[in-house]
Amino acid sequence: MQAFETYRGIIAALNRANVDTDQIIPKQFLKSIRRTGFGKNLFYDWSRRPDGNPDPAFELNQPRFKGAGILVVRNNFGCGSSREHAVWAVKQAGFRVVIAPWRETPEGRIPGFADIFANNAVKNGLLTIQLSPPEVDSIFDAVNGNPGLEATIDLTGQSVVLHLEAEKAFNFEIDSAVKQYLLRGLDEIGLTLEREARIAAFEKEHDSLIRPA
Repeated sequence: MQAFETYRGIIAALNRANVDTDQIIPKQFLKSIRRTGFGKNLFYDWSRRPDGNPDPAFELNQPRFKGAGILVVRNNFGCGSSREHAVWAVKQAGFRVVIAPWRETPEGRIPGFADIFANNAVKNGLLTIQLSPPEVDSIFDAVNGNPGLEATIDLTGQSVVLHLEAEKAFNFEIDSAVKQYLLRGLDEIGLTLEREARIAAFEKEHDSLIRPA
């Protein structure tokens, strides 16, 4: 898995809340047993006309978002089914970071990301950042007023810096374990392999106890 330290890229804005995984990568594209080729079908039902050609009315099809590596969305992104393909599609479309706000309601806080999507993101090196609603509003405003706006994401310093004429910065919180996974480019398998020698020693000792020489 690719390690994440800092990243600078164009911000693309998708001003929609409750984007579910069936919209991120529709079910008809889940037949492949490979983990590649999903990026071209990201948001397929929104981004394509009935004839399969790109729909210029879809936000992310705007030329100014070409090559974007940072996606800013609204709350509860990645809700719905638990398909890991949704994260694969986002990453394979070129996005390294997704930013979303939480939202306070009388019933409690709605997170920026659905739990399963956020967990799958960690396993695949996709950084998900939660900011406050006013902070995300200001990012949308900045993107709308500055075509091609770029930002730098610093995972070590936990900051998002918008490269405006007068730069604007936001700090974000992240679980310390998740931060280390991403900084080191490790998933659960990678972490396990770091302890391969200890595991082998334990297995050897265990085998000698149940099968004496």
